[in-house]
Amino acid sequence: MRRFTDIAPPPLATTYPARNPGQPLDPDWLDSVQVDDAAIEAEATEIDASCNNAGPHHAAWLLRAIQCMDLTTLSGDDTPERVKALCQTARAPLPADLAAKHGAGGLTVGAVCVYHAMIPTALAALEGSGIPVAAVSAGFPAGLSSPRARVAEVEDSVAAGATEIDIVIPRYLALSGNWTALYEDIRALRAACGDAHLKCILSVGELGDLTTVARASLTAMMAGADVVKTSTGKEATNATLPAALTMLHTIHAYHQATGHRIGFKPAGGISTVRAALPYMAATHARLGPDWLQPTLFRFGASSLLKDIRATLAAS
Repeated sequence: MRRFTDIAPPPLATTYPARNPGQPLDPDWLDSVQVDDAAIEAEATEIDASCNNAGPHHAAWLLRAIQCMDLTTLSGDDTPERVKALCQTARAPLPADLAAKHGAGGLTVGAVCVYHAMIPTALAALEGSGIPVAAVSAGFPAGLSSPRARVAEVEDSVAAGATEIDIVIPRYLALSGNWTALYEDIRALRAACGDAHLKCILSVGELGDLTTVARASLTAMMAGADVVKTSTGKEATNATLPAALTMLHTIHAYHQATGHRIGFKPAGGISTVRAALPYMAATHARLGPDWLQPTLFRFGASSLLKDIRATLAAS
């Protein structure tokens, strides 16, 4: 079996693809979606095995993982000082000697993700870096605020300067198969985002089965999501490779049908190099190398960077 890290990363892209405008909800398309769990599990096992050993481009993929990282702090005891320190790390995620060793001068992360209250602090600390500020919103992490409050929260974070908005869906709508209500909820949040990119969190560990994950993904894309994201990081079960593959298959189907490229963000519990690489390998296998860019692929990560640093230092 070919190792994933036998393949070189593609050249770095720095511009976002055209926005996904969404489309009218298509119930027939949703009804036609059925996931073969056994096939997905087999595919996940094969992809995971392709990451068992390090190939010649192992370090290059770890540098790309850093470039695709949403460096995140989402704690109730966050302070401006903690956010400032995180932003300094975002600007220089590797120590100078380690960056020089791997030819990674000027390396930065994909974005910094914070709660609304910390947007001004993050913007000031990242000024001139080109690193986007993302904000979690819309009743994160449960998604159970009123529709009016969800929209207002997104509008407030965009007005404060966030250029990426991570919203979480109300899971009960997906679990009850109320796709019309879920579509309308996400569509309203997409409108509230204006020019800011909408990253839609599905909380896959709470959706029950992979068919529901696929239908929720497709509903979010139809509603205009720019990125679909696995998890908040707050659930008992967060990102899993079968759920990720289900979402990636749905992204592929949407791209084939509409021509629009949707981003993918695995998040929650991905704290080691060995845990992270299969998500990159799965994206490469299903969508191709062009998707492994910070404009289309992100890791929701708060602790992965530490293990990447240790791995690069040892290589």
